This record gives sequence, structure tokens and C-alpha cells, in this order.
Amino acid sequence: MTNGTPAGRPSGAPPLPAPPLRPRTKTSTVVWTIIGLILLTQLLVVVFAYLVLAFGAGLVAVSALLALVPLAIVVLTALWIDAWEPEPWAAKLFAALWGAAAAITIALLVDIGQHFLTPIPEDSMLSAVVRAPIVEESAKGAALLILVFAARRTFDGPIDGIVYAAFTAGGFAFVENIQYFGTAIHDGGAGQAATVFVLRALFSPFAHVLFTSCTGLALGLAARKRGVGRILAAFIVGLAAAIVLHAVWNFAGYVGFWGVYLFFELPIFVAAVVTVVLLRVREQHQTRERLEDYGRAGWFTPDEVALYGTRAGRRRVRAWARARGGEAPAIIHSMVRETTRLAMDRQRVVTGSADADTAADEAALLADISASRTRLYALG
Repeated sequence: MTNGTPAGRPSGAPPLPAPPLRPRTKTSTVVWTIIGLILLTQLLVVVFAYLVLAFGAGLVAVSALLALVPLAIVVLTALWIDAWEPEPWAAKLFAALWGAAAAITIALLVDIGQHFLTPIPEDSMLSAVVRAPIVEESAKGAALLILVFAARRTFDGPIDGIVYAAFTAGGFAFVENIQYFGTAIHDGGAGQAATVFVLRALFSPFAHVLFTSCTGLALGLAARKRGVGRILAAFIVGLAAAIVLHAVWNFAGYVGFWGVYLFFELPIFVAAVVTVVLLRVREQHQTRERLEDYGRAGWFTPDEVALYGTRAGRRRVRAWARARGGEAPAIIHSMVRETTRLAMDRQRVVTGSADADTAADEAALLADISASRTRLYALG
């Protein structure tokens, strides 16, 4: 980088592999993705219809507005976690819709089944501490298990698992909060609703995220090496941890909420935050390390590695692009996205999780980066 502008084009870079064609997404995959999103959206409409029948349209609308507060907190946090190497929006949308529609529906059906088929009261400790954690975490975790196979090219690390878990849990908690807020308003009025809102929206907006992240983290770690057996084993371990945390959280209502919150859940949450920050830092370091590999091979100059492989470098090159104007911001956006994906491809090779398409994807990304670089320097 010289005076805030991108470095010059590397000299003597190896020729591009031919043909540099990125593996195309199968048409069937696209079709099934669209069908899945449509079905989940329709199911979400059914869920809201159920809520309207139970509480009335006005009460659901008010409760939904209140539930948007913790949802916004979760989504903004998930996007911050996801910022360095963003996951596909279609996959994140699938996760959120699954949580809000499919997982909620499964939980409701089990709840109804318990009501009509067993003598166990719905508000019993057995239901809260045993049934709810098992059913809800299994239902949410199913989305992550689907994604780790369906989005295998991008779901390849613990950060990815946590991001998908956050979107799934956020969707689930959004609908669940509508139910909680609606019940509070109906039974106790504004005062009770305010108490429930403070506890669920402000003190514990990440409760479901924390639980389901156990499953996402385990699957993300297993996805680095792949293997169906490894992934299924990780799913069971992560799910068990999610169920235990969820059960302890629900048990707090019977033994003293604040004690469990302050001395168990809050320390675990702080540890989770530290873990996420460390994982983000490691992801950034890996990006720079892998781009340095390409730098040693002649694909990038040291300045370019610093520009696209560090937070400070990205800030500087984006600031330069904004000041330059025109096409520069769009080109730099492409360069950042492409170099990050390239580094992740190389990381898959290093960790042994690369598949048959990784080499072709790498070649296509190098071609895209070369084209973006050419467009950038044509700006003068």
C-alpha cells in the first residue's frame, strides 16, 4: 500500500490454471433451496395464524413488536460475528425460518401431544426441565445438521456453526417471545408484560442462542475434517450440551432465577463471548496466513496481503475506495470477498477438508481476483 492506495500488480505471478471455472451450483440444489424456503415461509404463516387464534390479531401485533427487540439484538450480533467471512444469505434465511416455523411447530405438536396423550401437566417441572430442552434443542439442531451437509462448501468452521445457530435460535425465540409476551399482556396487563420483557428481551436475549451454539460449535469443529460419522458424533455431543444448558436455565425458575443466572448462566455466557472473539481473531489470522501462502507463490504482493488479510488493511483500502469513488468501492468489495473465499479454500486444503471442487473453485477465484485487480488499476 502506498499513500493509502492499493499496491501494484505482482510481477511474475504464475499463469492462471485453465480453464478457471468455478464449480456451478447444481440446479437441483437451487430448486430444493427455493422449495424449502417457500415451505418454511408457508409454515410460518400457519404458526402466526395459530397465534392469532390464541391471542387475537392486535395482541399478536403488539407482542411481535416487542419480540423484534431481542431479535434485532441477536441478528446484529450474529452479523458482527459473521462479518469477516459472511455465510450465504439463503442459508442464514433458511436457519431463521426453520427456527421460527419448523422448530416451533415441532415443539407445539409435542406439547399438544403431551396434553392429550399423557397425564403430565404442561406447566410441570418435568415438562420444563426435561421435555422442553430435549424437544426444542433437537428441533433447532436439526437445522444445523441439514446445513452442515447442504452447505458443506461454506459451513466449514466453528464460527459458521455459531452464526447458523444464532439465526436458528433467533427465529425460534422470536416466535416464542410473542407467545410469552402475549400471555403476559393477557393475564397480567402492562406491568407483568414489562417484567417479562425485561427478563427475556434485555437480560437474556441470547439464552436460546447460547444453548443452540453448543450444537453449532460442535458441528463446525467436526466439519473441518468432514466424515458423516464424525459429524453425527459431534451433533450428539453438541446437542447434549445444549440440552443440559437449557435444562439448567429452565430449572432456575424452580430454585431461584437470579442465583442460577448470576453464578451459572452469566459466567457461561461470558465464556462464550470470549470464545467467539478468539475464534474471530483466529479466523482473521488464518486468512492472512493463507494469503501469505499465495504471496510466496507470487499471486499477491506483501502490501496486498496486508490490505485484504487484516482488519486494519481492509479499513484502509475501503476508506481509499470511498474517497476514490466511482467503481472503486464495488471493486474493493469484490476483492475483499474473493480473497477471503480464496483463503478459506486454501484453509480447507491445509486442514484436509477440501473436496473435489476446491481446486476448480480456487482457480476461478484467482481469475476473478486478477480481473478485479485489472479493473482497479484501470481507474488510474
